[in-house]
Amino acid sequence: MFLGKVVGTLVSTQKEASLDGLKFLLVRRLTAENEEESGYLVAADAVGAGLDEVVMVATGSSARQTKVTDKRPCDAVIMAIVDSWEVGGEEKYRK
Repeated sequence: MFLGKVVGTLVSTQKEASLDGLKFLLVRRLTAENEEESGYLVAADAVGAGLDEVVMVATGSSARQTKVTDKRPCDAVIMAIVDSWEVGGEEKYRK
């Protein structure tokens, strides 16, 4: 799992039928210091996340363990919207 920031959306009119109904979001990974890393990831949204929200993402076989992604060919899923986090007693993010 990792923390990321929703930076965009992905729309696909032609896709595998088992992906119908899923919302896809573009996520940029964050460091523990709340700084954006390079690169992006497309993730299925299981929790109703929106643009600029900080989220928790699961990848690999764990991405298929949510009710929304069960038995679907997903490699990444947004499984939580982050309210706050701290590192070493120092708050790094608050919604």
